[in-house]
Amino acid sequence: MDTLDKVANIAEILGVIIVVGGVYFGILQLRQFRQQRRELAAIELFRFFGNPYFTDAYKLVLSLPDNMSAEDIRDNEAEVEEAAMLIRATMENIGVMTFQRIVPFKVVHHLMGVSAVILWRKLAPWVTELRVELDSPATFEWFQWRAERLDPYETAGEHPAYETHRDWVPAHLKREL
Repeated sequence: MDTLDKVANIAEILGVIIVVGGVYFGILQLRQFRQQRRELAAIELFRFFGNPYFTDAYKLVLSLPDNMSAEDIRDNEAEVEEAAMLIRATMENIGVMTFQRIVPFKVVHHLMGVSAVILWRKLAPWVTELRVELDSPATFEWFQWRAERLDPYETAGEHPAYETHRDWVPAHLKREL
């Protein structure tokens, strides 16, 4: 009887260990899944910025003077308004993905940072006029939200990556050296 009690106790302890281990493994798997999802979203974001249509639109909008009205944008060639719409749609999507924490803020900040703020500054009057024309204050809301979230980080005196991370080396090289 004494041996049977010991075996039962050991089996009970093993059962608890297996359950706790399973829960721990499940939590680790969930974290890895979330990390993979963020990384895939970030990769898609990087791919989109390499898209020639976006690159052309980006170049065109950056070349525009600040504070162009909707009328000024429409009076230009049709490609100017198309470029503004492509930039707007992209920034809107990134804003939603940032807010939903699909793409980490830090990735968005490092990827676009000051560029998003500059693009917003160039297109803000156009967006404001469109909101009035459409009677929709929510038009392009995430583009504005994103630029306003990034702006303080760009004006806080942060140094560029090539200065801030001058001494950076890959982690695996640190172990090998």
